[in-house]
Amino acid sequence: MMSQGQGLRLISYQSRPNVSHPFLLTAHTLQPSRSWNHFSFKTPGMPKPFHLQLPLPLPSHNSHQTQTGTQDDGIPIDDVKVIAKFKTRYNYIRVLQVSRRADHPFAGSRLLLLDSPGNIHSISFLFKSLTNTYFDVFATLPPILPPGAVGILGFGAGSTARLMLELYPDLIIHGWELDPSVVAVGREYFGLEKLEKQYPNRLFISIGNGLKASIRNGFAGILVDLFSKGSLIPELQEPSTWHKLRKSLRKGGRIMVNVGGSCVEAEDEGRNGKMVMEETLKAMHRVFGDKLFVLNLRNRKDDDSSLALTGELAVPDRDAWKKALPHSLKGYVDMWAPYQG
Repeated sequence: MMSQGQGLRLISYQSRPNVSHPFLLTAHTLQPSRSWNHFSFKTPGMPKPFHLQLPLPLPSHNSHQTQTGTQDDGIPIDDVKVIAKFKTRYNYIRVLQVSRRADHPFAGSRLLLLDSPGNIHSISFLFKSLTNTYFDVFATLPPILPPGAVGILGFGAGSTARLMLELYPDLIIHGWELDPSVVAVGREYFGLEKLEKQYPNRLFISIGNGLKASIRNGFAGILVDLFSKGSLIPELQEPSTWHKLRKSLRKGGRIMVNVGGSCVEAEDEGRNGKMVMEETLKAMHRVFGDKLFVLNLRNRKDDDSSLALTGELAVPDRDAWKKALPHSLKGYVDMWAPYQG
């Protein structure tokens, strides 16, 4: 159980990330979707100059204001390559490579798309670890946790794990991924196999239902990124799920969650992203009460995505948290606001 009134325990890390992985290119066509971290994918009947819409980056680290502008420019066909595409029991998997030549924030990146709408579930770059997406926000969690391992529920190809292992030299991660093919893709195309060999005593991956994840003595922190068919899984809209996850924490532990938003495109049109996000936050609020905070990545009024965080977060705690983070991640601390319901 998470203790009441538990203050922050801060750990400062100074190491800087450095990532390398294979780089390949071919040509294909992408149909733009509505947000910076979600794209729809389709192959046209004839070659046409379709473009991948420029994703809006996260808000500036030097300002509390979010970016509201848009840009019509995209990535030409010749700058995007599909290097894997297949279906499994759980997913429609695609791996894309964006050319380093592209005039785009994702230039030089490799993307993992799952489900029919083609939502991005992992991203890695050739020459940098930070992604300018919600994976970076996830990476801010360890300094405000008690000693112990972190669980990643919805491991994907390992984007969050890579960044956290490089930033926090003593951190141990246990990841859960339901689809073994996603982990296999991570090992083949996202450098996950190399990461496992590099950190054999710090990274442990299990195939199975993340909601059944547990370790001896409990997690210091849990990252939840559980989507199916383009939507947050229904279990996350049930308070009983959050009661169970809270019980899997050690004293002072916290949970950070990708709760999606209106930008998320589900296969089922009835699973409206904003509605599902609101129901998930309400379920969390019933369990965590006023110890629930939300970070909104809104880029436009009708197109937003959010994360949730449990635990105490007083002003002095925020100052100490920022001091414990690399400069590139400090700006996210001030973006958290109490959940208003």
